[in-house]
Amino acid sequence: MVRAGLTAERLAQAGAELADEVGFDQVTVSELARRFDVKVASLYSHLKNSHDLRTRIALLALEELADRGAAALAGRAGKDALRAFADVYRDYAREYPGRYAAAQLRLDPEAAAVSAGGRHAQMTRAILRGYDLTEPDQTHAVRLLGGFFHGYVSLEMQGGFSHSAPDSQESWSRSLDALDALLRNWPAP
Repeated sequence: MVRAGLTAERLAQAGAELADEVGFDQVTVSELARRFDVKVASLYSHLKNSHDLRTRIALLALEELADRGAAALAGRAGKDALRAFADVYRDYAREYPGRYAAAQLRLDPEAAAVSAGGRHAQMTRAILRGYDLTEPDQTHAVRLLGGFFHGYVSLEMQGGFSHSAPDSQESWSRSLDALDALLRNWPAP
């Protein structure tokens, strides 16, 4: 019997909340069943398996991040767009650490095709249009920005910048200034 009110979407949302509380790696169907006070088997009428749950959480996180990114980019260009987009990633990771970790999950091709991952790449490319980059430099720059955002945020969340001056916010701001300067003066091949 299907428990009233339980849906795959509701379970993904609850799984995302659980991930923020205990960490994405700790999210299990068993723990989710405990949250709803149901037997594990009852969740399998909504989820295929643990991988399905984790994938749904990742898709949710990617969608939330894309929506925030789109809102932040509206009406902005160049350095302002770069800073706004970068701040979305950093702020999301701080507010929703488990979901942010979920957004890094390697998706199978079918899930990736329906994910908001493509929107993230499109938004990054939209920012780069303000810097007049063409292919293949645009792809290199997309990878550079993604690597910087994720690397900085991950190190900061793990406390990597908390033991010395200057403040992490100052380094973040200066690093974004440096990225803007690099993008405006992209090296020739």
